[in-house]
Amino acid sequence: MKEIKNYVESNKDRFLEELFELIRIPSISAKADAIDDMRNAAESIKKSLLEAGADLAEVKDTSGWPVVYGHKLVDESLPTVLVYGHYDVQPAEPLDLWDSPPFEPEVRDGKIYARGADDDKGQLFMHVKAFELMNKTGTLACNVKFMIEGEEEIGSPSLKQFCKDNKELLKADIILISDTTMIAQDIPSITVGLRGLSFMEVEVTGPNRDLHSGLYGGAVGNPANLLAKMIASLTDENNHITIPGFYDDVMEVSAEERAEMAKAPFDLNSYKSALDINEVVGEEGFSTSERTGIRPSLDVNGIWSGYIGEGAKTVLPSKAYAKISMRLVPNQNSEKIDELFIKHFEKMAPEGTKVRAKSLHGGQGYVTPTDFPAYRAASKAIEESFGKSPIPVRSGGSIPIVSDFEEVLGIKSILLGFGLDSDAIHSPNENYPLFNFYKGIETIPLFYKYFVEEMK
Repeated sequence: MKEIKNYVESNKDRFLEELFELIRIPSISAKADAIDDMRNAAESIKKSLLEAGADLAEVKDTSGWPVVYGHKLVDESLPTVLVYGHYDVQPAEPLDLWDSPPFEPEVRDGKIYARGADDDKGQLFMHVKAFELMNKTGTLACNVKFMIEGEEEIGSPSLKQFCKDNKELLKADIILISDTTMIAQDIPSITVGLRGLSFMEVEVTGPNRDLHSGLYGGAVGNPANLLAKMIASLTDENNHITIPGFYDDVMEVSAEERAEMAKAPFDLNSYKSALDINEVVGEEGFSTSERTGIRPSLDVNGIWSGYIGEGAKTVLPSKAYAKISMRLVPNQNSEKIDELFIKHFEKMAPEGTKVRAKSLHGGQGYVTPTDFPAYRAASKAIEESFGKSPIPVRSGGSIPIVSDFEEVLGIKSILLGFGLDSDAIHSPNENYPLFNFYKGIETIPLFYKYFVEEMK
């Protein structure tokens, strides 16, 4: 551990500047015109892997954005760790809510502020630097492969096929991922469950053009009004989702497991204070932690219609739109939920309107076992690095491709994340504490050490 700490301490300024170089590339996968930025980000990671000691690193084209593959093959008789991460980031808008430019990283109060600081460039780069550390200190104890994609933020539409086409290349004993959080800097945890995702876009069309709200208001159905009512009807007074069949496959968690989950530290007042809210809401009969960990949810992610510019324009809009995400739990199938949603939403179409709903992307939930070598290795690594045993937790977030990895490659994943809930991922002022960045680089080599021991 001392050798690891010394290497990190001696190189931490360089590590940070190299991360900043990657963050400065606005690799926003949702933007079709980001071709140069996406390619530049991929090439940057390729360069970093080679400099860190990879025998091979290359940018491989897919039907979408490219994947960076790299490896260091020490001995075929040794275990192989496949590191997964993503170099794409969420759009930075609304830009006026950032305290500093989103792609000009800076450190304030011990935190890196920038889009991608945590999700996932900061966490991904920990693996690159930990890989470098092990190569430079002669402590790399097994084979390592890297698969770094550019489409996670848009649902990884090309990666499943990439995995199918490269099954032999990607053969490994475990997939190691840092794209999740821990409870707190002094309360380490390992994510053992992810929710699935069904992400929809809906459109309601009324008259054939925008109308004068004085001449037509009250006589013609207003798509914005109607869409608002339709969305409101998707949940009832107990915040239970009303789509027929939605809960048919939900895996109910036992009272015993719920009691174990309740042992994880959680301060409701601090939670509300951090979000500047007076009260929490959610499905009746479940705690806040349970609502995000073991129960599905439905939320509007964006809604727009009519005139939203400065000043007044009194129109009755012709169309109204919304993006709606449903987070799913184990046993729920995202494709089935897509079908149920579309059928229900189109059936709700009010007289005089046309309604359309389509799926944007989705994926299955995932549960990691806690009784296999990779979990035991991660637990030992965290205990040595943090001085505390980690708490297993279920996350409310989604990494849709993780379930595909097990289906296509037959490899389980371990979710060794170092982010915090306060890092504001997907939001303005995304940040990542320097403590977590450097602690991740210290902990990852220990995972390799203990994983090799556990696999003997």
